[in-house]
Amino acid sequence: MNFDIAMTDALLSTTRAVRKRLDLVRPVPREIINDCLELSVQAPTASNTQTWRWIVIDDPAMREKLADIYRAAGGSYLAKAATNTEGQNQRVMTSAVWLAENLEKVPVLVIPCIEGRPPANAPAAMTASLYGSIYPAVWSFQLALRARGLGSTLTTMHLMREAEVAALLGIPETIQQVGLLPVAYTLGTDFKRAVRPPVATITHWNGW
Repeated sequence: MNFDIAMTDALLSTTRAVRKRLDLVRPVPREIINDCLELSVQAPTASNTQTWRWIVIDDPAMREKLADIYRAAGGSYLAKAATNTEGQNQRVMTSAVWLAENLEKVPVLVIPCIEGRPPANAPAAMTASLYGSIYPAVWSFQLALRARGLGSTLTTMHLMREAEVAALLGIPETIQQVGLLPVAYTLGTDFKRAVRPPVATITHWNGW
C-alpha cells in the first residue's frame, strides 16, 4: 500500500485541540462517531487486552448535567488561569474557559475509559501499560474525526469529580475514565501546524 505522505503528514500535523471552532449547531450523526470508534479500536493495547471502553453522550439533558459537573470541577480554576497567563498560553486558557461555559451545547461528548485501575504506588510499568492501552486509541479517534471534518480536544477536568460522573452515567467502579472529548464539526478546516520547539533541542541520541 502506498500512502499519500503529504496528506498523511498534513493530517498528523494539523489535528489540533479544537474548542472555539467547534460548531455548536450542526448535528453529528451517530454513524460518524461509530465509524471513528471502529478505527480507534485498531490501536494497540498492552498484551492485546483490548480493554478500552467508550461512553458517548448525545442526549441534551445528560450533556447539561455533565457540563454542570465539569464547571463545578474546574470552572473557577480555568477562569483564574486565564487571567494569570500571557501569549499563547492565555489564548489556550481563554478557549478552555469558553469550552467550559458552552460544553452542554457541543453535540457529542465522548468519555474514553479503560478496564481496571492501578493500585496505589503501582510500579511505573503497570501504570504505563494501563494508560498506554487507551490513549493511542483516543488519538486515533481524534485523527479519524479530523479526516471527516470534525474536531475535538482531550480534556481531563471532570476527573476531579470522576465519582459524580460515574454515578450520573452508571459507570462501574472497575472502569476508569481517562478523559472527556467534546466532538463537533469544525468551523472551517484550515488548521495549521502549531509552533513547537525544534526537535533537535528535545531529542537525545544514545543517552540523555
